[in-house]
Amino acid sequence: MANNTKNIMIVGVGGQGTLLTSRILGGITVDAGYDVKLSEVHGMAQRGGSVVTFVRYGEKVAEPIVEEGQADVLIAFEKLEALRYAHFLKKDGAIVVNDHRIDPITVVTGAASYPDNIIEDLEKEYNVYKVKAMDEAINLGNSRVFNIIVLGVAAKHMDFPKEAWLKTIEKTVPEKTIEINKKAFLLGYES
Repeated sequence: MANNTKNIMIVGVGGQGTLLTSRILGGITVDAGYDVKLSEVHGMAQRGGSVVTFVRYGEKVAEPIVEEGQADVLIAFEKLEALRYAHFLKKDGAIVVNDHRIDPITVVTGAASYPDNIIEDLEKEYNVYKVKAMDEAINLGNSRVFNIIVLGVAAKHMDFPKEAWLKTIEKTVPEKTIEINKKAFLLGYES
């Protein structure tokens, strides 16, 4: 029997909502009856540190870590993080990238420079879906929901109906933010 495990990676920097996004993904997969393993690999609590979360779901998932070349979907909240982890993607996988720049400490201190044309370079090798989620979130009136916009775009590359996503968002986000998060998700999903 083929093991149809799906591998999702969420990458960003501390403070970008990777944890909330992985909780929504974990919730929707559990509700759909899958075995799910979540792991936060490079969890750096302080803002600015690289954060990587793996979400693996299927009939039976042995371990939580996604190997290089195995990710079906790479969700990147920042474009340098997309570049840093693109090699984890399968040949036919999809990168959903927030077209947003956050300088890592090495760039801030002048020890390194931020690469140019990241998204264009990724597009030469991968299926890239870019979204200016920060601008969209600001237009919605809450810059903090940009991660849910990115998730909405990524959701189109996964096996769950829109209604299931909305129900999971409702159960996962703080009550006072349910409506704005649902709006943000739909904005990404319907883009």
